[in-house]
Amino acid sequence: MNRYTRRTFALEAILIAVAAVFMVPLYVLVAVALRDPDSTAGFLGFTWPLRFENLATAWTESAMGPSLLNSVIITTVSVVLVIVVASTASYTITRRTQRWSRGVFYLFLTGFLFPGQLALLPLYLMFSQLGLVGNPLSVILIYVAGHMPFAIFLYCAFLRDLPRDYEEAATLDGARPLRTFRSIVFPLIRPVTGTVAILTALAVWNDFLNPLLYLTGGSSRTAPLSVYTFVGEYSANWPLVFSALITSVIPILIAYVFMQRFIMRGFATGLKG
Repeated sequence: MNRYTRRTFALEAILIAVAAVFMVPLYVLVAVALRDPDSTAGFLGFTWPLRFENLATAWTESAMGPSLLNSVIITTVSVVLVIVVASTASYTITRRTQRWSRGVFYLFLTGFLFPGQLALLPLYLMFSQLGLVGNPLSVILIYVAGHMPFAIFLYCAFLRDLPRDYEEAATLDGARPLRTFRSIVFPLIRPVTGTVAILTALAVWNDFLNPLLYLTGGSSRTAPLSVYTFVGEYSANWPLVFSALITSVIPILIAYVFMQRFIMRGFATGLKG
């Protein structure tokens, strides 16, 4: 039997302390969201009575319902496109022996070198000429292109270590490359697919800058833009801001609760690969 040692106690104490530190932002979020908008109390204290009606007010005045739906649609479409394009491109790059395959791989990696802010003005002018400003397609294209280098990097690193025995057997049975990838390879790379999906979904859901530039003024604004409704030029209604934040994170929390097992498996296996 394992004995409860001083080292075990010390590790538990450290973990509890770290968990308490990470709970502080959640405590502040709830404390500010449920206070009177006219209160002058600090961020670390509750005020009584608790104003649960702030949640309903924030939901109504910010039109959070349609914004959450737009965020779900944009995030889902972006994640699916990143997975489909990056996985198929990585499979082609890693299974081809021609010189161009390595060159294409490094060409994708150059996307790490340039910050996305460099393309803000050219992209805005291009989308404006195409009539895509205010259209969710504009930010979806940006998200897919922006997350492609990292997704291809992860997929290629995983595929290079993947044994090719099953692929060779499928080829001998007459399967074409696309059928081999769809039926054999893609199920084997589910761990790294989970990692790509998680990282892409979090980045897209929490992004504020791109929707602010390309969706402002339209009916397709996302949840972060709805939260920004209560921020003025010189002041902000912090209880309503924090109430809107609570409602905006509920969908991603629900997704995490139901997918926690797959998320942990994806990080443990996908990043290792």
